[in-house]
Amino acid sequence: MRPPVLYLSHGAPPLVDDALWVSQFAAWAADLPAPEAILVVSAHWEAAPLTIGSTTTETPLTYDFWGFPQHYYDTTYDAPGATAVAAAVEALMPGGEPVAHDPDRRLDHGAYVPLTVMYPAADVPVVQVSLPTLDPQRLVAMGERLRPLRDEGVLIIGSGFTTHGLPFLDDPSTDAVPPGWSVEFDHWAAERFAAGDLDGLIDFRSKAPGMPYAHPTIEHFAPLFVALGASSDPEQTPKQVIDGFWMGLAKRSIELV
Repeated sequence: MRPPVLYLSHGAPPLVDDALWVSQFAAWAADLPAPEAILVVSAHWEAAPLTIGSTTTETPLTYDFWGFPQHYYDTTYDAPGATAVAAAVEALMPGGEPVAHDPDRRLDHGAYVPLTVMYPAADVPVVQVSLPTLDPQRLVAMGERLRPLRDEGVLIIGSGFTTHGLPFLDDPSTDAVPPGWSVEFDHWAAERFAAGDLDGLIDFRSKAPGMPYAHPTIEHFAPLFVALGASSDPEQTPKQVIDGFWMGLAKRSIELV
């Protein structure tokens, strides 16, 4: 069965300690067809040209965070590397567009943290590729090139965060009242998803309320556009699977056919 495409708000490493969020991700995964492999594009890896990460579990996870308790750095996720998917990604890129490999970089927390909850057995092959640009239109085109992977049973995940204005948060508690800019952007995003408004989403930097506070840098919204491109129709109305806030940030996550 052909897997859908996901854009999810991945949370920080403490996601695994949030009972509600864990239950939401676990229930979501249980409702999905079992994937043959997983391809993740995470907000935490920008590299041009398109770069394919390590496909061996001998490469350690990328613990790209600082100041957390030690047990978060002890997390492992030894899913097999999706070598066939990595080769297919390279083959799907247009001639004349280079593809790089980084054998020293494995899954970062934008990839492995949600996967430890969604596929805790770590038995599905996974590969991560970089964001080669932050331009939404180019990322939609990248997703379109990756779309054929779905016919081989590959679950494509864009992992970001629907709002990510960390510098503007006054209350770091997980149940903090979300600031107005986060609520406004999240409401706008929900409306744009419901309307299938690809053009509006692409122009979020100038059209969305709550900017630039919701995304002072835009890498956490960028994976959405890869997911939209990899879907059967970027202008579809996706299923909005998760909503709500965590630390005041919008964790809205969607599923596309």
